[in-house]
Amino acid sequence: MRYRVSVLLLVALGCGAGAAAQGEFDGEAAFGYVETQMAFGPRVPNTEGHRSTGDWILAQLRARADSVEVQEFSHVTADGGLLQLRNFIGRFRPDLPDRVLYVAHWDTRPRADRSANLGQQRMPVPGANDGASGVAVLLGVADALVRTPPTIGVDLLFVDGEDYGEFPGPDVLIGSRHYAGTLDTSALPLFAVVWDMVGDRDLQVYQEGNSVAGAPEVVDRVWARARELGYGSVFRDRVGYTMTDDHLPLLEAGIRAIDVIDFDDVPWWHTTEDTIDKVSAESLKIVGDVAVALLR
Repeated sequence: MRYRVSVLLLVALGCGAGAAAQGEFDGEAAFGYVETQMAFGPRVPNTEGHRSTGDWILAQLRARADSVEVQEFSHVTADGGLLQLRNFIGRFRPDLPDRVLYVAHWDTRPRADRSANLGQQRMPVPGANDGASGVAVLLGVADALVRTPPTIGVDLLFVDGEDYGEFPGPDVLIGSRHYAGTLDTSALPLFAVVWDMVGDRDLQVYQEGNSVAGAPEVVDRVWARARELGYGSVFRDRVGYTMTDDHLPLLEAGIRAIDVIDFDDVPWWHTTEDTIDKVSAESLKIVGDVAVALLR
């Protein structure tokens, strides 16, 4: 039976979960960030919803981070189209050399290719969980860092063009590949975590295969912190799937990067059913607590 997140069950997990429930991360606020993104509509590159969402993320970062960088770039697709894309980086304590990188993609998929209905396959994915949840976690982390500044440097990277084309292929992971290509390899972060599809109401996060192979010590660190917070029944201590995601270009660039993703039983992935009802504040709270605790 799947572990179903609820306030009652969090209480039942005992003192560790009780302490976590009172942590720095505000799950309700994070859910509000998902709602705001959904109100813009699908965030498909070159659309008005995409532009408006990007402007909103940029405004949120400028109100919170110590410094903000915008990476504007274009990408020629396999079929000859031209995408106008933006990565956003919010930096906390930019003066400190020791840094941790958090990543989420903010775009959504132009085609719901896994929808059972052939007509719906031509429609964009709403992206409540696949896109908006990761952005919401990063913004919730930013809120926590404003209230209590970190003692290490923290970079929050919002990448564009992750979900545009076919996996694997040249039209996916576009923003993370662009970011990796701009890195100063003499000053890499201590480690990086990609937060993707982390708002599922029925949250169950297994370890990801490429992460365990490429940065096992970072996986151990994240899962150990989750256990300390009382979330060991949610962050399952074994490999569950192997993903092509934004951590791969970072690993190739020499960063110790992992992917935190719930890809266990998500029938609405890449369909028109990836809607707000699939996401919960409680799940965002669990993931956000772990994300903030890693920085303390």
